[in-house]
Amino acid sequence: MKHAEGIDRYGIEGYLERYGDKGLLRFITCGSVDDGKSTLIGRLLHDSENVFDDHLRALTKDSEKHGTTGEGIDFALLVDGLAAEREQGITIDVAYRYFATERRKFIIADCPGHEQYTRNMATGASTCDLAVLMIDARLGVLDQTRRHAFICSLLGIRHIIVAINKMDLVDWSEDRFMEIRQQFSAFAAKLQVPDVHFIPLSALMGENVVNRSAHMEWYQGSPLLDHLETVHVASDRNLIDLRLAVQQVVRPDLNFRGFAGSIASGIVRVGDSVVALPSGQRSTVKSIVTWEGELEEAFAPMAVTLTLADEIDVSRGDVIAAVNNAPRMATNLEAMMVWMGEDALEIGKRYLAKVGSSTVQAVVREVRYRANVHSLHRESSDALTLNEIGRVALELVRPVTVDSYNKNRGMGSMILIDRESNSTVACGMIVDRVTAETSTSRRRDAGDARSNVRAQRSKVPAAARAQRLGQAPFILWFTGLPRSGKSSIAYALEEVLFKEGHLAHVLDGENLRLGLNRDLGFSAEDRWENQRRVAELARIQQDTGVITLTALVSPLAADRAEVRRILGDRAAMVFCDAALEVCESRDEEGLYRRARAKEIRNVTGIDAPYERPTHADLTLDTAAESIVANVERVMVFLRQRGWIGDGAKA
Repeated sequence: MKHAEGIDRYGIEGYLERYGDKGLLRFITCGSVDDGKSTLIGRLLHDSENVFDDHLRALTKDSEKHGTTGEGIDFALLVDGLAAEREQGITIDVAYRYFATERRKFIIADCPGHEQYTRNMATGASTCDLAVLMIDARLGVLDQTRRHAFICSLLGIRHIIVAINKMDLVDWSEDRFMEIRQQFSAFAAKLQVPDVHFIPLSALMGENVVNRSAHMEWYQGSPLLDHLETVHVASDRNLIDLRLAVQQVVRPDLNFRGFAGSIASGIVRVGDSVVALPSGQRSTVKSIVTWEGELEEAFAPMAVTLTLADEIDVSRGDVIAAVNNAPRMATNLEAMMVWMGEDALEIGKRYLAKVGSSTVQAVVREVRYRANVHSLHRESSDALTLNEIGRVALELVRPVTVDSYNKNRGMGSMILIDRESNSTVACGMIVDRVTAETSTSRRRDAGDARSNVRAQRSKVPAAARAQRLGQAPFILWFTGLPRSGKSSIAYALEEVLFKEGHLAHVLDGENLRLGLNRDLGFSAEDRWENQRRVAELARIQQDTGVITLTALVSPLAADRAEVRRILGDRAAMVFCDAALEVCESRDEEGLYRRARAKEIRNVTGIDAPYERPTHADLTLDTAAESIVANVERVMVFLRQRGWIGDGAKA
């Protein structure tokens, strides 16, 4: 065994140093069932002298019991380790194997070929640089061959070796090899794979695997291992766009606060200016810490811990990026999905979407099309079933930080999780194409516009306004399910405050949607914009000295936190707490009834989430207590804060 000889020659430390600095290639073997994938890997390991002697003895014994090659060694048993795999003679799970040669280190993912296990194949391919796509020379290009090639293309694999196997069973025919090559090339021309290489071989007999074949002198190319050792993949990595998804905030003591994660792309250096998203706060890199010690620079895909020069708000799920090269924040995503669930995709159903290190609730808004794996033509569909591939429009309840998959595999990949079973039902590759709906939207990122705008200051000080009106203004933000009593309490409170000599005004969410916000719908993006506008309007009213009472559902905790930031210190969050069944019993307009009948969508509490406030300044039991009682509770709260009454504080 070659590695044992290397250890004897160099010693264990010298051997590890000699082999540790080699480049790594991760590749997958895929294709239809019984095309010889496991046999190829077993032969590759054996002929490159990467099988230990005790493993070889065990393989010989296992071949006598489970082998399918007669008296010879069944090399497939090196990777088919499950009992069910050996009994059925097929690969079920993804098997990973490691080996090394003088030129390179390798991690192989041997993936199942049966259509039932396509999801396993997609999982195995997701981290690979290259795919070895097996084709049985007798059968040619099959449906599963096309499906696996298409998935490899979607997953951003830029190098495919088409290994036309079992050439010994077609008498080493060059004509048959060329026929299959032309057949696959016609299909591959529609894929986004820039490097496709064809090799005729016999995995069982070891022809063109490690050594050149004596039976196919007409083939002048290199054998498989030689190509694996020399294919150039370093330039496939994105070293331009710095992205680090924070996995953990490391705080072992009061003197250290670091942000740990794997660099998805780009290069980071000590002293670089960076931004944390979604907060948008900036700082510079103070140090780059690894297990081996501190570094001056690090690059993808290294796992590091960054410390920053400033104390800024960074949490798990946030992304650290370059200041002048940042990813986008989005609540609406388009993705190519490989459906893995036994149950079909449902439009309008809520799933969990895991994007990077963030997990958020998501709703499927539309299936744009389903891809026909035979022709790659787009077909109309309103669902995806097991192993089908299509483009899907998703809406998330809060923004996530993303890049397109073809730009950044780490930041552009996602999975969908069924909320009830907690099983992964789809993997997705985010596409960065703008729809007509998005391009014609009047709501734009105002970043460029803000650079040309200068804040203006009133010459009337806030204290003078307070003296003129006889009050110090504040804001109460009422939140709760529809029909939980927000508006009723706000208007009743407005009346009581007016009778006591205060100038107060209610900003009601439904009224504002008839005017100021009539261009907004009920998507996650529009809900946030609705709240942002109301918060900004409330702040303007506060500047005029008016007490402002807002009544909006404002269902998401992250959005309410952002509202608090806009409103400032003289604002309080009031939670109107009523169970869904209580709210439904008050629904004279039929909002909930229509939502349950699926006549309307995105109704909070039915098909849109409401996250109960955990840190509300005041919680009102609007199911058990009357409007009058709850208004009195608010008045007590305001007096305790010193916002109304004798000696009210500004």
